[in-house]
Amino acid sequence: QSLRRILFGGTFHVFNYEWRKSFFQFREPNSELSYALETDRFQGGARAIQMVVQARIIKHLLFIRPSGSDRRTLHSLSDVGQRDQERALAAALSDSLWLAGQEVSAIVTLVTEDYCITPHLDYKMDNFTERLQLFTFSKKEDVRKFLLDHIQCFTEEGGHGVILFLYSLICSRTVDALLNLLLTGKATPHIFNGTLYFDEDGRPLERPLQGVKSRSDIGFLHWSREQMDRGRLPQVGSMLKTPRFPVWICCINSSYSVLFSLNHSLLSDWRMEHLFQLYYYNGDTHSHHWEASSRHSDRDPEKKFPSLEMTIRTKWDGAVVDWNNILPFY
Repeated sequence: QSLRRILFGGTFHVFNYEWRKSFFQFREPNSELSYALETDRFQGGARAIQMVVQARIIKHLLFIRPSGSDRRTLHSLSDVGQRDQERALAAALSDSLWLAGQEVSAIVTLVTEDYCITPHLDYKMDNFTERLQLFTFSKKEDVRKFLLDHIQCFTEEGGHGVILFLYSLICSRTVDALLNLLLTGKATPHIFNGTLYFDEDGRPLERPLQGVKSRSDIGFLHWSREQMDRGRLPQVGSMLKTPRFPVWICCINSSYSVLFSLNHSLLSDWRMEHLFQLYYYNGDTHSHHWEASSRHSDRDPEKKFPSLEMTIRTKWDGAVVDWNNILPFY
C-alpha cells in the first residue's frame, strides 16, 4: 500500500495498460540489433525506464563485458547471444538498484503465488502488487546473481517486468525524481549542478534547490522545441552531460532514447572531440524521420535543424553534424 501511495498519492489508483504490458524484451539474439530492447514509443514513463536500462546495457556490452580486444566496434553490440543478453540486463538492473540503495544495500521485488496483504475498502487490487515479496541484499554481486537467476520475471510477457523494477527502485530508495535516481542513485528533482541558493533575480530562495553533485556512469541530455520556443528549456548541468562512459539518455521532445559512442576516451581526451561518431537508438522498430517546417524555417534558423542535432549541441556547442547520407531523425 505504501508503494501505491508513493506513486499515485493513494491506494485506489492502479497502473494503466501501457505500464502493465511493459517488460524488458531484447531483439533477436545474434542479430544486428541484438543489444537493443524493444519499446513502444507510446508507453511514456515505462519507456523512459526502459531507455535508462538500455543505456546501462550498452555500457556493459561495450565497456564492462570481457572482450578479446580493446577495440570496440558495432560488432561488439551485434554479436550478443541470449545468455549475454540476460547477463547484460541483470548487470544493468543491479547497477541501478545498487546506486538507489546508496551502494550499501538493494531490494528486489518479485511476484509470488500468495497474497501478502489484506486490502482495505479504499484499496483497488491489481492482482500482482498484493503478491509482492521483497528480497534484500547487502552485496552488489549477490543482487546481480539473484537477478540473473530470476531474469525471466523481468523479460517474460505478462510478468510486469518494468513495474517490478520500478517497485524495486522505490523499495531500495524512496523516489522523488526517478530519472536522477536511475542515473546517479540520488533522488534529486533537478538536473543542474550542485545546490541553487538564489533565484533568477538574485533573491535568496526560501529553500535551496538540490541538483546533481557528482558524475554518473550514464549521462543525460535534454531538448524540447516547445520549451525552447517558450524560453523555458531547462539547463542540464555538466555533471550529467559528462558521464564516466560515453552513453547518454536523451529526452527529446518528451520522448526518451539513447545516444552513445564506441570511444571510451571521448570524455577524457579533448582531442577526441574534434571528429567523432555517435550512434542513436530510440527503441522503435522503424525510423521516424524529421521534416522541416517551411512555414518557420526562413524566419528561425534553429528550426532548420533536427531536434536530435540540437540535443547534441547542448553537449558540444556549435558542433557540425554529418548525417552520413541518411535522412535526419526527429
